[in-house]
Amino acid sequence: MTATARIIDGKRRADQLRRDIAIGVERLRDESGVVPKLAAILVGDDPASAIYVRRKGEQAAAVGMQSESHRLSATISQDELLALIDRLNHDGTVHGILVQLPLPPHIDKAAVLRRVDPRKDVDGFHPVNVGLLASDGEAVDGRIIPCTPMGCMMLLADELGSLEGLNAVVVGCSNIVGRPMAQLLLQARCTVSIAHIHTRDLPELVARADILVSAAGAPGLIRGSWIKPGAVVVDVGINRVPGDNGNGSRIVGDVCFDEAKARAAAITPVPGGVGPMTIACLLENTLRAAIAMKSDRDGEAAVGKEPASQLVRI
Repeated sequence: MTATARIIDGKRRADQLRRDIAIGVERLRDESGVVPKLAAILVGDDPASAIYVRRKGEQAAAVGMQSESHRLSATISQDELLALIDRLNHDGTVHGILVQLPLPPHIDKAAVLRRVDPRKDVDGFHPVNVGLLASDGEAVDGRIIPCTPMGCMMLLADELGSLEGLNAVVVGCSNIVGRPMAQLLLQARCTVSIAHIHTRDLPELVARADILVSAAGAPGLIRGSWIKPGAVVVDVGINRVPGDNGNGSRIVGDVCFDEAKARAAAITPVPGGVGPMTIACLLENTLRAAIAMKSDRDGEAAVGKEPASQLVRI
């Protein structure tokens, strides 16, 4: 009888996380009068980006947070965009700022991401937060962790408990997922390899992985026969491909799911795996930022304090 991998239900885990966040938001409000507030900036009229921003606002409201959306013309100048970020940086009622990517070609993405106050950078893209993520030890417990890698680590911790000593392979080396994912796995005491489009003998590398995280954005890149029997597979890929019999389209991951689930011990589906965790972790970052800013205002040491929601820490 062919074994079948456990399906890691990211939607259920995200629902649990949002319930915990809602408790933390209520406690913070009752104890201090502070209500976490998330400000989203959307430049242009990309339909997918508009949907993402709307969902973030809806989920923020559902956990008791405030949110505001700044929808800007695709022709806005970089100076105008930076001026808006400056206003939000200085607004004491705003605790989290996210700039929805991608940005129009005439905007310098790096300059925009650098302009966001690192304390309010709930995506974790500012160079200060990138540097803190690369630092190990108790002194950086207050760092902001990029949302998708944070969600992946929560799912892995739920599935495996300790990750210490396991071989982990990350396919994809973007600043948004691949690189921070590798840092978190390294800090969990895994032996980490990072693969990318120039990697030679990718099947051989994947075959050694106790943990495989694929964030390459390439549908069907990872074949099931490459998977080490008993491995845990986290598929971050979200790829739109033609639907069955050429009807419409469907969303698939980087991993050939039906093949892989015959060899893996556990696997995230696409959709319904990592995706739901990303926005939930954005809300956690916003709550943590609000707690840290309150502590700074009150002259307390934010680092090392338990979040009001008592959420999972990584």
